[in-house]
Amino acid sequence: MDTVGTEKDDLLSELLKPLRLTGVFDSRWYVSAPWAIEGDTEHGCAVLHYVVEGDCWITAAGQAPRELRAGDLALFPAGAAHRLSDHPDRQGVPLKAVLPERQPGTSGEIRIDGAGPVSRLLCAGLHYDAGAANGLYKALPWVLVLGGDQVEREPLLRDTLRLLAATDRPVGPGDRLITLRAFEMAMVLALRPLLSKLSENPDCLPVLHHPGVSRAMVVISTRFAEPWTIESLAREAGMSRSAFTAAFRELVGEAPARHLTGRRMQEAARLLGETSLPQSAVPQRVGYQSAVGFHLAFRKWFGVTPGEYRTSACSAA
Repeated sequence: MDTVGTEKDDLLSELLKPLRLTGVFDSRWYVSAPWAIEGDTEHGCAVLHYVVEGDCWITAAGQAPRELRAGDLALFPAGAAHRLSDHPDRQGVPLKAVLPERQPGTSGEIRIDGAGPVSRLLCAGLHYDAGAANGLYKALPWVLVLGGDQVEREPLLRDTLRLLAATDRPVGPGDRLITLRAFEMAMVLALRPLLSKLSENPDCLPVLHHPGVSRAMVVISTRFAEPWTIESLAREAGMSRSAFTAAFRELVGEAPARHLTGRRMQEAARLLGETSLPQSAVPQRVGYQSAVGFHLAFRKWFGVTPGEYRTSACSAA
């Protein structure tokens, strides 16, 4: 049995569990060359561009330009700053100048009339709970591109994108919620083939190819309620404490203890915001024997108490 391969698949499966989107701003672009628009870094927000018609270029500081053609999909997992344009050397105008208001739950439109070729795009800012983004998600490249031929091989993704890009989408009760969940599904459906391809390249996501650290990440993700210590996690990984801690920090970008806390806080937020489980029962469900310890950790992580978080989540719902 290929243990490394199994751990890799388990870890990818954990990453593919949907990041719960908290809001989406989507826009349709109708642009004719010459055009160029500069977007700043979007914190706690992934960015999606789907080319419906024509083509465009993605450029960013320190990165090689990438061309997108009709049918291609580009996903920026951490909302990295970039420019979209008809030519890679074109100087752009700030996005906030053409779309000053981009509140989640709303839509917008950009029209640029030029004498050159026409392009049509679906663009969206996918706001997510940053506490739900695990270390593997944070380690993803600045942009992930799925070619049109790859999109075609994912019929559900293709049809979802086409529906979202349509100008005659039906409007009615629950429309924004449907849109939110449709974009959430599109994000996960896009990540699935992208991550399968990335996992074959040790240089892209090296944590997937480290048996000890990948094993520890799966354990933290699935068995977070157990009373783990750094020593017991290191034993699970088959490594010494010091070697495990150093490798984990290098590959994941944070210490094992913080990664474990983040996973526990993610589940606690889900239980408080999406279930009717009594608040008093939450600490033990996420690995805390002390209610006071859980309360202090939750407040430090989210900036609010568990009770305040539940009240806010209920109000938003």
